[in-house]
Amino acid sequence: MARYGLIGKNIDYSFSKAYFTSKFEKEKRRDTYQNFDLEHIDLLPDIVAQYPDAKGFNVTIPYKESVMELLDRIDKEALEIGAVNTIKKLKDGRLAGYNTDHYGFAKSLADFLPLEAKTGLVLGTGGAAKAVRYVLKAMGFEYLSVSRQKTEETITYKELTPEIMASHFLIVNCTPLGTYPNVDECPSIPYQQITDKHFLFDLIYNPSETEFLKRGFAKGAKVCNGLKMLEYQAEKAWTIWKS
Repeated sequence: MARYGLIGKNIDYSFSKAYFTSKFEKEKRRDTYQNFDLEHIDLLPDIVAQYPDAKGFNVTIPYKESVMELLDRIDKEALEIGAVNTIKKLKDGRLAGYNTDHYGFAKSLADFLPLEAKTGLVLGTGGAAKAVRYVLKAMGFEYLSVSRQKTEETITYKELTPEIMASHFLIVNCTPLGTYPNVDECPSIPYQQITDKHFLFDLIYNPSETEFLKRGFAKGAKVCNGLKMLEYQAEKAWTIWKS
């Protein structure tokens, strides 16, 4: 019997515990999965010491980037992305970090291609956004990163002109805006510029239909929530833990 878990903050809503608990029951495994709601990521070593039977962890908001400093080894792709969402405890007790978000996003996105053109907007700049950008770059997309604050790498929401909206057909919400229980929130993009040529992908899965997706759907856009992406990345994490 082995223990697995989710590292994050304010994660009562999380999909992972229900997903893996159901998986273990179906496969008649005696393994367990639990949430580790940490006030600070520096508490991770205490969790590892407290649960010697723990074999692996998923990592979610807001620790996908900061957790990297606590790991002994980081997979090449996770290093390139700059974020970790899967940790495996090696046989010698060291912790190795991986990223399966990019795999989940790529698999999910593939079902909706081709689009009008390989152009996109990535909303947000956190760990999930980094995985999305990694995938879009690998797929040959031209994209803009959008954030509340302007930087050398990002534009602001106020800079989303009708021309930009009309020429960027994939819009990915990588922010937590709209996550349960704050279901009335959404990124402040000019939804009036959305058309039936757009595809809105929301990494949020709870609720299944976010305000972001509702507004896009109302304009005729194709829409997709983050549930399939999560399932794909969870199974990839399982493959890593069992390898």
